[in-house]
Amino acid sequence: MNYRHAFHAGNFADVVKHVALVRILLHLRKKDTPFAVIDSHAGRGIYDLASDAAQRTGEAANGIELLRGLKGPQALEQYLTLVQEAGKSLYPGSPLIAAKMLRPQDRLVAIEKHPQEAEILGQVLSVFRKARVEEGDGYARLPALLPPPERRGVVLMDPPFEAPDEFEAAAEAIKGAVRRFATGIYIIWYPVKSAAAARAFRGEVLTSGIASALNIEMAVDAAEGRLSRAGLLVLNPPFGFDSDMAEILGLIAPRLPGGQVHLEQLSGKL
Repeated sequence: MNYRHAFHAGNFADVVKHVALVRILLHLRKKDTPFAVIDSHAGRGIYDLASDAAQRTGEAANGIELLRGLKGPQALEQYLTLVQEAGKSLYPGSPLIAAKMLRPQDRLVAIEKHPQEAEILGQVLSVFRKARVEEGDGYARLPALLPPPERRGVVLMDPPFEAPDEFEAAAEAIKGAVRRFATGIYIIWYPVKSAAAARAFRGEVLTSGIASALNIEMAVDAAEGRLSRAGLLVLNPPFGFDSDMAEILGLIAPRLPGGQVHLEQLSGKL
């Protein structure tokens, strides 16, 4: 599957992923002690929903565009405010969302493999003193970044799933990361083209021995060949995350065409 993000920015999968990220960052901000955010596949940081790429798929029209002005729990409204602040026809990627939620004591490392995307990301994040962009392979860079000196934080993994062995590569990277930073919170996005492949991926990740995990899957009606189902696997979710996400997604799903959501508690210690 080729998942170049410019074609999919602001779609239903972005909405789920970014609401979850905001909810987790709000949790981490409850304590004064610093935290780190590591984004392993950061992208360019901001996307033009009026661009040819975005208009070609029109996925934002059945995603974020149907949610503007929606009211609900703090994480939902904070997310929608951050989207609005990005500007007309623009959609913020995860590194920009994270950077805008950092406090002076917090830190962001955003990794992007493609030189042109990394250059744009550097420009987008240049105004944030505690945000650093690295051009490189996110999987390869993780071992050197974990555990973070802060010993608190979240690792976001949003691979493009362009390679046929991406599930295997992602699972190995996650297991290695957990060995180094077992108490970290992990947000892992994945497309669902095959239920069996997605289930095998989750099972492999859970062999890391992580104490708890929440799997979120959302499906929408989509044209043939378009992304219609995606998952978010959250390792070490904070207290109350599951109920908050259930409430938020219960508000979001009915607004999306054919929107359906399923949350499942998982355990790595079976």
